[in-house]
Amino acid sequence: MDIEPFALERWLAEHEHEAPVNLGDSGVRPLEAARFDTDPGRLGYVIPTNGDPDLRASVADRYDRGADELLFTCGTQEANLLAVLATLERDSHAVCVTPTYQSLHSLPAAVAEVTRVELAAPEWRLDPDDVAEAIRSDTDLVVLNNPNNPTGRIHPQETVDAVYDLAAAADAYLLSDEVYRPLAESDERVEPVASMGPHGLSTCGLSKGWGLPGLRFGWLAGPEEVVTAAWEWKDYTTISPSAFGQHVGRQAIEREDELLAENRAHVRRNRDLLDAFVDEYGLDWHLPAGATGFLTVPEAFESSEDFCRALADEGVVVAPGETFDRPEYVRVGFGADRATLSDGLDRMGRVVEDRRSG
Repeated sequence: MDIEPFALERWLAEHEHEAPVNLGDSGVRPLEAARFDTDPGRLGYVIPTNGDPDLRASVADRYDRGADELLFTCGTQEANLLAVLATLERDSHAVCVTPTYQSLHSLPAAVAEVTRVELAAPEWRLDPDDVAEAIRSDTDLVVLNNPNNPTGRIHPQETVDAVYDLAAAADAYLLSDEVYRPLAESDERVEPVASMGPHGLSTCGLSKGWGLPGLRFGWLAGPEEVVTAAWEWKDYTTISPSAFGQHVGRQAIEREDELLAENRAHVRRNRDLLDAFVDEYGLDWHLPAGATGFLTVPEAFESSEDFCRALADEGVVVAPGETFDRPEYVRVGFGADRATLSDGLDRMGRVVEDRRSG
């Protein structure tokens, strides 16, 4: 397996540690641990190692699946890794919708041949005909994330239905990373892919919508043969989910309505603040679901990286579009505390004005 460096994570590792304002994160400001019972008792392995059966059954029910069709993982990132390893081989082919979170195309590319289907700005609309053209006789997996990171675009139900049908007709699986789905409003939310039929795989977790990234608690839902194969791969990665993560995760899932309503309201208020910044500085973006916006780079800057390095000098970390192969855009996370976001946008405004006047 030959995996390319994770460009976004390397950028953040270089810049976020000492930055006064971090708008490079893509989730909601983390909740305080004091809101939960944090004592799981003995810190042994979770047994069975695919996760507590009753909790798996509870989460699986949202996908109209049973407990054996769901695997708890260390975050959505591990769920995506295991899904790829369970469905692709060296002689396989995958179709990946981009721009997206890098692991959703780099992981398949480390195992198999990949054809990308590119979303076009400014609407970032997915055309199922493009997916149909990319699918081959050896295609085993089609990958998208919905809502999309970095653009915040929600692929509507009719589009996802069409892509699912294309994958099923090719006897391939459709993997949908749905980690931002909990942040979408009820009238925006699309049916989880894992609930659409035997070719659907969904990954999700508590990092983004719930604001609990430190738990490293996620899951893979889908047909039992894929989930079982993923569990066998997990024996070689993290063995079991975190006992602490499962303990607190159970409480968060039980309080889902309360926590998600709170976090949706938070990101919507912050989105309005960022939207006003976009308008003030003559930028463009697709009004996003989730907690990330993909903004055009101000004209005074040569590239996204040029803009982002100038921001870093001002104490603000954002993600350059180069990490998504789109150098004309910059990803701004707006799920931070409102005071942090406001401070960051003030600093961003000064950087833009200084460059324009210089």
